[in-house]
Amino acid sequence: MQAKKRLVEKDPPLKPDDLIVIAGAGGFIAGNLVRYFQNRGFTRIRAVDKKPLYEWYLQVPGVESLCLDLSIEANCRRACEGAVEVYNLAADMGGMGFIERFRVECLRSILINTHLIEAAYRAGARRYFFSSSACVYNTLLQKDPRVRALKESDAYPAMAERGYGWEKLLSEMFCQEYWHERGLKTFIARFHNVYGPHGTWDGGREKAPAALCRKVIEAVDQGRDTLDIWGSGEQTRSFCYIDDCVKGIDLIMHCDDLIATPINLGSSELVSINTLAEKIERIAGVKLKHRHDLSAPLGVAGRNSDNTFIKQVLGWEPSTPLDQGLAATYAWIKEQYERRKQGRRVVD
Repeated sequence: MQAKKRLVEKDPPLKPDDLIVIAGAGGFIAGNLVRYFQNRGFTRIRAVDKKPLYEWYLQVPGVESLCLDLSIEANCRRACEGAVEVYNLAADMGGMGFIERFRVECLRSILINTHLIEAAYRAGARRYFFSSSACVYNTLLQKDPRVRALKESDAYPAMAERGYGWEKLLSEMFCQEYWHERGLKTFIARFHNVYGPHGTWDGGREKAPAALCRKVIEAVDQGRDTLDIWGSGEQTRSFCYIDDCVKGIDLIMHCDDLIATPINLGSSELVSINTLAEKIERIAGVKLKHRHDLSAPLGVAGRNSDNTFIKQVLGWEPSTPLDQGLAATYAWIKEQYERRKQGRRVVD
């Protein structure tokens, strides 16, 4: 006997003065999400992050900004008071150099989702969004740079990246069970290497596009002709531009066909790290010698997003060309680099 599809009650339309809570708002993606919703006319946004305000990447005027450590249950209850929608983008994470070296810190982020989803449920929030990652995918499928694109079902049988990937996969399960057992509408997007202006670009947590932009800028400024690249440079990735990412979050969160259903949110434009570096060099108008550090953290050999499902459900996919996104990212990082040289404050 075929199981009946669960009835999904329609929510009333989200009003401009409904309270939206965005966790991790001092970070790159969530900070841009705050600005996205304000630009769409929403007037009650509560932005939450454990970092002091002066360390936030984006501070959006007119937004309630709270400094709270959301790994603490009481802080999650405070953050979710009166919330209609809750977006969880809070995590202790960074690029491959961070998540391979600090697996315990990455695993501890499960406390955030555990407490925040319960607080959202108790507060009567209608919808809850969780930012997952392509790191949940089975690593055995990612041993070749010429990897096939990963579809959503490739997370199982489970063999996620140690630390960060397992935390994301288990948190996805929390979201699915809160829907199935308690009726909280949850939404799960698996991010694929999001990049763009107003992101981490120095200090060890930055991802490949920002790190390579900074390294090229430093080489040009210091008159060097070499560029250090982690690994052989043959490892492959796809990179999703920040504007596509925040729009995708909005579309996913408000599609009832995606309740408790993980979905890829990433570009399908696959490139090697060597090609990524060459694209940035062209933007800078230089050609550098590549020096490969084979002892550096590498992650999987290849990873790409299969966008079949998101196109089928939403009729949309991230579409900003990598060259276009890199040009904007390079220009912003160069501006930050020059500001820092002048002794002016930057967030890096």
